Amino acid sequence: MSVLFVLIPGAGGAAWFWHRVVPELRARGHQAVAVDLPGPDESAGLPEYADAVGGAMGDHDSVVVVAQSLGGFTAAMACARRPVDLLVLVNAMIPRPGETPGQWWGNTGSEAARIAAAQAAGYPTEFDQGTYFLHDVPADVVVAGESHDYGEADIVFGQPCDIRQWPDVPTRVVAAAGDRFFPLEFQRRVARDRLGIDTDVVPGGHLAALSYPAELTEYLLQQ
Repeated sequence: MSVLFVLIPGAGGAAWFWHRVVPELRARGHQAVAVDLPGPDESAGLPEYADAVGGAMGDHDSVVVVAQSLGGFTAAMACARRPVDLLVLVNAMIPRPGETPGQWWGNTGSEAARIAAAQAAGYPTEFDQGTYFLHDVPADVVVAGESHDYGEADIVFGQPCDIRQWPDVPTRVVAAAGDRFFPLEFQRRVARDRLGIDTDVVPGGHLAALSYPAELTEYLLQQ
């Protein structure tokens, strides 16, 4: 039986984020579905996101959940409701029980880590999408993605991760070596502090699924 990969996007909720990984997984004989989340909707938040992920899982016997960035909050809640074979966090926010996404930034020191990495590497410390998200994404993919930049409603950032403890499922953390938004050493520290596990490394920046889809797929298929 093939594995069902359920792919959760980050802020904005656009399933399109995974459009280069889905065919890679299917070409290797697996099922894959990218979940489209109502990111811009001020009436929908983390509970609704987790519901959507649960719906995508259905009653499939073998499920791997993959979450990008903000999707780490949704993944933790969805996997607390239903056992899965594996949870993979890709450049993801790793929440503590009851923590909100808005609290996560200060609790982890992400902004200071981002600025320190920029100063060390010599790129601008002021955030812009070109510098921090799109610097390694092919130009044609950047253009195609312009119609999928939906933004994220504020409601999510004030909602707690509704779990009592980290889900009892095998979990991997993978960081892209060139992530400027969540620098590699920052991700390693958070994974150690919060989950007690090491971080794997793949090529790319924060949007590795758009810049290095084949390499990320190969990682996802590792046993």
